[in-house]
Amino acid sequence: MNPESFRYSKEHEWINGEGELRTLGITDHAQAELGDIVFVELPKEGDHLKAMQPFGTVESVKAVSELFSPVAGEVVEVNRDLEEHPERINEDPYGKGWLLRIRVADARSIEPLMTEAEYRKYIQDSSR
Repeated sequence: MNPESFRYSKEHEWINGEGELRTLGITDHAQAELGDIVFVELPKEGDHLKAMQPFGTVESVKAVSELFSPVAGEVVEVNRDLEEHPERINEDPYGKGWLLRIRVADARSIEPLMTEAEYRKYIQDSSR
């Protein structure tokens, strides 16, 4: 996967794909800030997500953080591998550590999200 083609939210989630089916996860920056991830709580297939609303949690040795959907849509697949291996998020946040796949309600809602370059600048500016 090429994170340069992804879109990013200010809550450190990414979304990728074409058409109405998209894959969602958390960024490399987010997983690094969280530290070793030990548990992930995700929605069920068929659940409907609202844009910028919480849909689950990720627990690390440092903290529990809410996950926010960057767009509205229906959950069509959940990465079940994370139930037994949540560390995949740390190891490969843009590949094997993906969280879920959603059917996006409106593909135009992805356009306002940050590009990879904009996201890099956002996290750089946020750390000052």
